[in-house]
Amino acid sequence: MLDTRMLAMLGPALDAAGRRLAAAGVPPAALTGAGWAAGAGACAATSLRAWPVALGLWLVNRLLDGLDGPTARAGSATDAGGFLDIVADFSVYAGIILGLAIAIPGARLACVGLLTAYYISGTAFLALSSLAERRRQRLGDERSLRFTGGLAEGTETIAVYLLLFLLPGAATVIVWAFTAAVAITAVQRVITGLTLLRSPAPAEAAGVPATPGAGGGRIRGGTPPVAHQEPAA
Repeated sequence: MLDTRMLAMLGPALDAAGRRLAAAGVPPAALTGAGWAAGAGACAATSLRAWPVALGLWLVNRLLDGLDGPTARAGSATDAGGFLDIVADFSVYAGIILGLAIAIPGARLACVGLLTAYYISGTAFLALSSLAERRRQRLGDERSLRFTGGLAEGTETIAVYLLLFLLPGAATVIVWAFTAAVAITAVQRVITGLTLLRSPAPAEAAGVPATPGAGGGRIRGGTPPVAHQEPAA
């Protein structure tokens, strides 16, 4: 819900930093890997109830995740980078909730509910992204995967996790509230997907012929890779 506004606010600074990192020869994959390592540390710190450490590592993870995309765009963006980025993000998102369930037994049911909502929302997002790409339909923004907006996006996830680290005593309430937001997002994505996929596929883009894909579908030809950025929850 807030990702577009945050991108407008922080995008220019992140792009400038990405250009400097690319000029210095820093590989975007190195930023993704370092970010994932910080995120994995945040997961471990969460399970140990080391809340200040978890908070610091979470912020480092988000900063590096915000820089790998601009760095890739300033150099040579690849689909492989986008793939690694989203796998890293989703593993950290889930890992912190797993760590929370270990640290706070009373919040375990809420954590299971949130992970279930993540699973449904992520499935709808990934399936719709893939099918929209095959149908060559414009959807969301121009990240490596086609993201659709919703009530719970990346910005909301950052804010909720900050609250969990700052107010662990209220973890159960916070997680249940966020579970509801992610569930609403999942419903939004399902509705968007059904609406999109029930409509006729658009005509072929001018000058870009489509070739038959597996199962009679269509795949794009000659499309350059695009940069990877932060996924939504």
